[in-house]
Amino acid sequence: MIRTLVVDDDFRVARIHAARVGRVDGFECVGEVYSAASAREAIARLSPDLLLLDVHLPDEDGLSLLRSLQAAGTEVDCIIITAARDLATVRSAMSSGAVYYLVKPFSFEQLRAQLEAYQRWRQELDSARSASQAVVDSLYNTRSAAVRSAAPAPRLQPTMQKVLDAVKTAGGPVGAAEIADRLGVSRPTAQRYLGALERKGLVVLDLSYGTTGRPLNSYTIA
Repeated sequence: MIRTLVVDDDFRVARIHAARVGRVDGFECVGEVYSAASAREAIARLSPDLLLLDVHLPDEDGLSLLRSLQAAGTEVDCIIITAARDLATVRSAMSSGAVYYLVKPFSFEQLRAQLEAYQRWRQELDSARSASQAVVDSLYNTRSAAVRSAAPAPRLQPTMQKVLDAVKTAGGPVGAAEIADRLGVSRPTAQRYLGALERKGLVVLDLSYGTTGRPLNSYTIA
């Protein structure tokens, strides 16, 4: 099993990522932490193989944390998971040793594809006997294997397609109540189809908390 530690400043987002990691064969989430200091303590205590690391942490930049781990010789790989879209951050992540960079929001299918590519890369690395150029080329190609051409759009049941189209035209996060009003269906029906679309990786669930403390579900296109 590939032991994975999730590091994200938002505990709700960390919980979602941790649950998704647990759904991928060969991976287990050994912990969720919400700061760089907590990440250092958890790495020393749990010895994870892989970090899912956010850039924006409350006490230290995630890339600074990654560089300090590299400098200390800590044997842990890292996939950056962040909303940062500027190329300077991408370049810094690459030069700091991140094996991949996922831009939030991303679907479960995108995360699974990259985790599986990382798993194949580890298997090839462990089984290689020498670093010939062919082996090196294969390792680099395997690590980036999650970058694939888009698959054909799946055929959906008509009402589900209407719900997906409504999320697309919303232009931002939208909840089940609004979708229900737009389509003239009940809120439970809209919620059921939104949940199915999230499981298919076509929409992304976002949890926000209002004044009552109860989570509010909203969705965007994956």
